[in-house]
Amino acid sequence: MRPLLLLALLLGIVRFASAGEFGNIEPGVTTIEQVRDLYGPPSKEVPAKVEGYDTMQWVYERSQAPEGLVRMIVDFGMLTSAGYKPSVTRLLTLEPKPSIFIKKTIIDGWGLPDGEGSRDGVLTFFYREGLLVLFDKEGENAERMIFSIAQPKSGLAPPAAPGPSAPAKQ
Repeated sequence: MRPLLLLALLLGIVRFASAGEFGNIEPGVTTIEQVRDLYGPPSKEVPAKVEGYDTMQWVYERSQAPEGLVRMIVDFGMLTSAGYKPSVTRLLTLEPKPSIFIKKTIIDGWGLPDGEGSRDGVLTFFYREGLLVLFDKEGENAERMIFSIAQPKSGLAPPAAPGPSAPAKQ
């Protein structure tokens, strides 16, 4: 019963989230203080330098990760037209447990992707609103979901609609 309740809760969150946000964290908008208010202190903090700027990565794992996730990673520090914002969320990465975000759940929650591809047998969905989804080798379970700010138009084509199948040769 608990897995069904969890799935219903996650589906509810998905329906209300834009493509570029999850769990009230929106890259480019949500601050480090807001993430702390929402999820408490992280399991670990990892300071780094990105393109010469001091950044911070918060990792929530095990019991500190939101229900249904193995790990949630929040990267802070974003260069904007108004300058560098060290406390603004740049990226949000989710590593869901198996069967939490299956392909159908992703499509039901975020719609058809703006583009899709495959590299080394890994299906990837791309949403211009700021979501990249990497699936398992079977192409069914999301293994990583990366939320960012909206992305400019790219050369990626939308997925091809299934067309009528060719008649079998006799």
